[in-house]
Amino acid sequence: MLHVRALTTEEAEQVQRLAQSRTTAARTVERAKMIWLAHQGKKVPVIAQELGVAAETVRFWLKRFNAKGLAGLADEPRLGRPGTYTPEEIGEVIAASLTNPQSLGLPFGSWTLDRLEAYLNEQKGIAIKRSRISEILVAEGLRWRTQETWFGDRIDPEFAKKRGSLPACIPSHRKEVLS
Repeated sequence: MLHVRALTTEEAEQVQRLAQSRTTAARTVERAKMIWLAHQGKKVPVIAQELGVAAETVRFWLKRFNAKGLAGLADEPRLGRPGTYTPEEIGEVIAASLTNPQSLGLPFGSWTLDRLEAYLNEQKGIAIKRSRISEILVAEGLRWRTQETWFGDRIDPEFAKKRGSLPACIPSHRKEVLS
């Protein structure tokens, strides 16, 4: 029969605070609830049913808490493929996207993914595709502005004079009364 070890006063307060938190990561809150319920004397099957998890999961986190304390509730680093781009390269992508292309001596006034890809590949030496650039910018919370259309303000202040007078676009119609 698996039990949670005796908690110090500080640990009990911290576990209770984590178990009731609304701002901490959900998985950490769930793990803290497992420890808190076990601290209150509930058995593993009851905790598993109450939280909607497998009993093996509850046993795993109780064992880990008993061995490592509060630090055991945190995620451990996972193995996997290392990141393709360094943080410095990602910073270059973001910085370039926020820079006016004309200030870099480029012949256009706004970025497109294709232009940004070409600039980063040729000028910065970062071999990156447009889809990855888009992912980085979205993850950073940046989004493309919509193109300005002819419905916006006119750039030429003399436009109205140059255009001349307009014919009536909509002829006046008389409403006929049906009898």
